[in-house]
Amino acid sequence: MIGIPLSALEVAMVQSGTRAVDTLRDTATFARELERLGYHRIWYAEHHHSPAIGAFPPVVLTAHAAASTAVIRLGSGGVLAPNHAPITVAEQFGTLAALHEARIDLGIGRGPGTFDEATARALRRGAGPTTDSEYEADVAAILALLVDEVALGPLPEPWLLASSPAGASLAARLGLPVAVAHHIRPDNTSAVLEHYRSAFTPSRWCERPRVLLCVETVCAESADEAERLRGPMNVVKAGLLKGVGDLPFPTPAEAAAHCFEAGELRVLEDFRARQAVGTPDTVVRGLAHLADETGADELMLTTPVYDARDRVRSYELIRQYLGTWPISA
Repeated sequence: MIGIPLSALEVAMVQSGTRAVDTLRDTATFARELERLGYHRIWYAEHHHSPAIGAFPPVVLTAHAAASTAVIRLGSGGVLAPNHAPITVAEQFGTLAALHEARIDLGIGRGPGTFDEATARALRRGAGPTTDSEYEADVAAILALLVDEVALGPLPEPWLLASSPAGASLAARLGLPVAVAHHIRPDNTSAVLEHYRSAFTPSRWCERPRVLLCVETVCAESADEAERLRGPMNVVKAGLLKGVGDLPFPTPAEAAAHCFEAGELRVLEDFRARQAVGTPDTVVRGLAHLADETGADELMLTTPVYDARDRVRSYELIRQYLGTWPISA
């Protein structure tokens, strides 16, 4: 059984034929449902200029969800430091922490959040990609400003997102808990964990190495239904393999009719084997194996399926399978 907390990463997938307001309504419902089910935290990812994912700022989604929930932790997974002035990030999340004490997380990442070069440059007001030293300086500035700007009030809990050994090393040097993007680059997970744990330096933020592992998870009553639900994301991933990052998120029926190349199928199947897809028994066993294999302190599930009801149902089936065990311990 899984002996660590379970959480969720919400990426606000946009269903074709719907409006932004529909997706936003679904995210609020999702937060309330996961709180009811006893999940530990929900994070919102930052994306821009994507037909498949809403361009909704994590700080806004966090505020919206916090206003309609009571106990579940909420935050960014992550806010992308190169796109924002450090003082703005500190002020925004410091304010949220003051309004919702002991419930706000600040997950910080590096990527631009878009595959469109013009959008990436616009986010940085014309500047090019950030360097390693610039990113480290931004993260350090955010942490310092959190303390300076909100010294007398509650602070958000900072995390650093990492999908490479370089990100893990930075988290270790700064003494931050690390959120490992196993759902994006599972081949890097072992190296990320090794770099992080071997170089970790305690800080005011974290006394010991602390690992959250994000896993793509699709759970359904049958294995066939789980495969059907993951079909749309397979189409998006196949596009990414070809360097196409602006594909819309198809319906399951459209995905079922998609013709994949043999090489794409091999890559997709290899990726699937490292995640958790299938019936509740299969998914929970897979998550438990990942927890044991990596020594993670927490698992964060991301479920990129087309219909919001199916997304909630996936989390519900896992909860029902686990019974009364307190997954938000």
